[in-house]
Formats: sequence, structure tokens, C-alpha cells
Amino acid sequence: MKRHGNLWDKVIDMDNLKLAFALASAGKRNRDEVKVIANNLDYHLNKLRQMLIDGTFHTSKYTTRIIHEPKERIIYILPFYPDRIVHHAIMNVLEPIFERMFIYDSYSCRKDKGPHKGSTKCMKYVIKNKWCLKGDISKFYPTINHRVLKRILKRKIKDRKLLTLLFDIIDSIDGDVNLPIGNYISQWLGNLYMNQLDMFVKHILHFKEYIRYCDDFCLFANSKEELLVVGAMIHKFIEDNLMQGLSKWDLFKTSRGVDFLGYRHFSNGKILVRKSTVKRLKVCAKETIYLLKHGFISCDQARSKIASVTGCICHANSHNLYEKLHIDEIRRFINEYEKGLKSA
Repeated sequence: MKRHGNLWDKVIDMDNLKLAFALASAGKRNRDEVKVIANNLDYHLNKLRQMLIDGTFHTSKYTTRIIHEPKERIIYILPFYPDRIVHHAIMNVLEPIFERMFIYDSYSCRKDKGPHKGSTKCMKYVIKNKWCLKGDISKFYPTINHRVLKRILKRKIKDRKLLTLLFDIIDSIDGDVNLPIGNYISQWLGNLYMNQLDMFVKHILHFKEYIRYCDDFCLFANSKEELLVVGAMIHKFIEDNLMQGLSKWDLFKTSRGVDFLGYRHFSNGKILVRKSTVKRLKVCAKETIYLLKHGFISCDQARSKIASVTGCICHANSHNLYEKLHIDEIRRFINEYEKGLKSA
């Protein structure tokens, strides 16, 4: 396996730091913490660069909040400066390296991938096969083992300064496990962690019809016995090599429908939106009008929320759901509301 060196100078290059600022601040330029940096950008980026060179940069203290969609999670939040800029600066350099490592059918947090493309590939496997083995990791991010993750990084990166910086971020949370949800870099490191399973399935077991999104994965075959054998080896690999456990482990006929990435995929080619997703879409559609009326969001933000709902619905065979959510009526309301604001 090729190990990459001479990466540090690319990370601390001023052009890279400027690009990192632009990416970290996208959609956030009106926030005070971003304005402070933007108003004297060269000064702050030079200061950050010097901190990295001197080794005086260390991950800041986290603030936390709890979200409940789709289930309760603790979100860890770092300051925009310097941390989020540093994370983007690192990934500007590492993303191309990681991308070359990942298998084609890994769809989480990657350019030109995502849930809709993952769903489309899932449907192809559902139509071709009689059986599906579906699993996911129990409390994935909170159980990522720091020692295992560092070992994976050292296999691929030999630049000591960059490794030191990465290890500082990994160890910024107390204990030997947990990769903070909320860090931009965490989604990439999580993908790298699960890439070990991808390599095992594809290159050791030589199993072809496999698909993964974050810690959710499915295997497809026409033989139940084949999936039982392969599944037992995967289960052992996850426990022994990733030091994690499974929360779901289900072997069933594809004719039952494969629930994956927010959709239910059926062997007759039909895709339906998952029931729990439908509930969230209904809440989002109703909430959008309320938030707009009370000035909590702008008309453009309201349109963006409805576009997200529409994108989710349109991927499935869900014309009735589209009508039920009154999407066209909400769009007309937003347009009329905007006209009223302009004429006031």
C-alpha cells in the first residue's frame, strides 16, 4: 500500500488556507464569527499558518447540543476560526488520496455520490437478487476506536506533522473512543474507518454485490446460505478489526422490500419513501410556512427547504405523497408572501 508524504507544505500553503476559508464560510458569510475573519483575512490566515508551523495549534473546546432527527445524537461544535478552517485545509489535501482508496459503491459524503445514487444502485441489486443481508454499526461515531483509526491513518500517511495534527483532532474528545459528530473532518475519517470493511468484503471475500452508506450496508445474493456464511465472517471482522458491534443484522427476501437510505426498494422496481421519512417530510412542509410567516427564515430559505422535500419525494414512486403534502400550494404561498413583502 502506497504511503503519502510531503503533504504538510500543501496543508499550510496560503492559497490552500484561503480556499479552506472560502469552503468553511460558504453559506455563513452573514455570521459575526465569519465577518470578523473575513474583514482582516490575510492577518488571521497568516496567524493561523504560523500556529500550525509552530505546533501551537490545538483543537478548541467543544460546545454541544442534542438533536432528535432521526434519533437522539450529541452534536459537537467547534469555533469557525481556527478549527473549521483547519479541517477544510486538511481535507483539501487528503480528499483526493482518500477518494482513490474508496470503492465505487460507497456513497456517503462523497462528490457525485449521495443517497439518491446509492438508492438507484440498491434497486439494481434488489431486482437481480432474491436475498438481502442488511446491517449497521451500533452507535457508529461514538464507538470509533482512536487506536484503530490512528493505525489506519499511519498505513496511508507518512507525513509526521500532518499525522500529529490529525491525532490532535482525534484525541480532542476524552476517552479512547468517539469521533465527534459535527466536525467536517469526522465524516471523512468515519468513511475511512468503514473502508476497512469495504476492502474486506470486496478484496478478501471477493463479494461483488455490496453497497454501503456511512455505517449502513447491504449485501445481495440469490443464495441464502452464501449470505449466512459471508455474514458470519463480516460480523467477526467488525468485532475483531473495527472493535465495534452491530445494532441491526437482518437476512430476508428482497420481495419484502429493502429499507435503505430513506426508501423502501421492491423487487418489482417500485421505490417508496420510508414511513418515518414521510412523517419528517410532513413536519418540514408544515413547519416551513410557520417559520416563514414568523420571520424565522427568508423566502429563499423556505424554497430551499421545500426543494429538499421535493427532491426526496421525486426520487420515489410517490405522486400521491407529493399531492398530500400540498407542495405546489406551499410554493405559491411563498411566492405570494414574497410579493407582499416587496410591495409593503
